[in-house]
Amino acid sequence: MKFDVYGVGNAITDIQARISDELLEKIGFTKGVMTLVESEKQGHVLASLEGHPVNRCAGGSASNTIAGIADFGGTAAYAGKLADDEIGRFWLSDMQALGVTVDTPLGTGVSGTSVILITEDAQRTMLTHLGISATLGPEDLSEEQIAASQYVYVEGYLFTGESTRAAAYRAIELAKKHNVKVAFTVSDPFLIHLFRDEFLKLIAGPVDLLFCNLEEARSLTGKTEPVDCAQQLHHLAADVALTLGGDGSLILRDNQVIPIEATPVRPIDTTGAGDMYAAGILYGLTNGLSYRQAGHLASQAAGRVVSQLGARLSRKFTPQEVARFASL
Repeated sequence: MKFDVYGVGNAITDIQARISDELLEKIGFTKGVMTLVESEKQGHVLASLEGHPVNRCAGGSASNTIAGIADFGGTAAYAGKLADDEIGRFWLSDMQALGVTVDTPLGTGVSGTSVILITEDAQRTMLTHLGISATLGPEDLSEEQIAASQYVYVEGYLFTGESTRAAAYRAIELAKKHNVKVAFTVSDPFLIHLFRDEFLKLIAGPVDLLFCNLEEARSLTGKTEPVDCAQQLHHLAADVALTLGGDGSLILRDNQVIPIEATPVRPIDTTGAGDMYAAGILYGLTNGLSYRQAGHLASQAAGRVVSQLGARLSRKFTPQEVARFASL
């Protein structure tokens, strides 16, 4: 089977709840930040949410993007680590229901979860327990599936662990071996403080398509203005997709800057906005759209996902809607 994209990343089930700023302050975590926690701490937080409606779905940064590609009608495979528990079986069935190929066998341990607390200003505070997803290694990858893909998509979160970092590098190595393009997302500004030099080396080397937001781009380049950041990154990577929140995005290709306007929406939850944007770009580029057309699809998709709760589109794009982007 041929795939548009082969994703490599954490396999984490998202548990989302909308709460007040007062409750978030009482819980005691920094607003808008992802914090790694133990499962016991997660349990205490979930107990404090009694009476608040919660939603859950298969998550993880790269897996959100892969799910989005499948939602658009693309073909995708994913390498992530899951335990043989209720959460792991839920994550697997949720992704397979979308048509995503996931062949990694269920292991022993606890599957990863992320409690996502969403305040009224649409900011999300994530309390993540990686569980067995932190043990993803090179042996969990499928060379056959990578060779059958147009892109390999790697998330920056993998660089926080030795085995997951090794899996990321192995995926990139196999992609280059089989002439498959490599897309990389920085994932989170805090990662740049830890791995800036390593990320820059990747961006200047095997990475073909870089995804990042403005805060990440500023940390990587030391520049301030969006165009300056994007152009400096474009000196390193062949293609750059830089998201600017409500100001849209910039795509750089062949020394040209392609501005993409934002989709006007009232944001409810920013969880997965960048992941869905990446899904639109990757689906478009692997299914005949130009960079500009893919950018417009990505912008529309990101706008749609932030206007709802959760990182998975509750109102999916119809095939007719997706096809219209080819005429832009």
